[in-house]
Amino acid sequence: MNRYITGAVIRKLRENKKMTQEELAEKIFVSGKAVSKWETGQGFPDISLLEPLAGALDISVIELLSGEDIRNRNRAADMGRVQFYICPVCGNVIQTIGEAVVSCCGVTLPPSDPEPADDEHLIRTEIVEDEYYVTLDHPMTRDHYISFLAAVSDQGVQFVKLYPEGNAGARFKIDRVSRLYAYCNRHGLFQAKPVYDKR
Repeated sequence: MNRYITGAVIRKLRENKKMTQEELAEKIFVSGKAVSKWETGQGFPDISLLEPLAGALDISVIELLSGEDIRNRNRAADMGRVQFYICPVCGNVIQTIGEAVVSCCGVTLPPSDPEPADDEHLIRTEIVEDEYYVTLDHPMTRDHYISFLAAVSDQGVQFVKLYPEGNAGARFKIDRVSRLYAYCNRHGLFQAKPVYDKR
């Protein structure tokens, strides 16, 4: 933890809850002087106090450690705000609808910022009956491959995990798909709009 986390975040959250240092201290069974030291950067809370402190401040431990008070403002669950968090250690993919603090393998993950598909990551779509057949002309070696493909509509996310030495392709139901995503293990997340069914 750094001074920003112990000082600014604890103080801000305490004040947002309209608590005094003494009231916060009473909730987690420490002295008001201890809280004052944390907020001024002269001390740090003991690790055993992180969970009670986070609970008293109405924040998760991950948020407390990250130094961010994140509140998902996407209360309407607008699928247009879908975000993907990809763990660089294990390759785990976590999808959220809006902002979140996500941790995997001991790492706090930033949301992947999709780029428009470029020539090396061109996302092609072909309509086959009631599905999009999505492909990329991309290496699928053990060191360089497309890890997943996803199709997002206003109703949800269709997700297909891909593996090295397999095909860089997947089928998705056309129904209201507005965006397609492809994740390259070397170059990150790419997005494109699908071709629309002309029927």
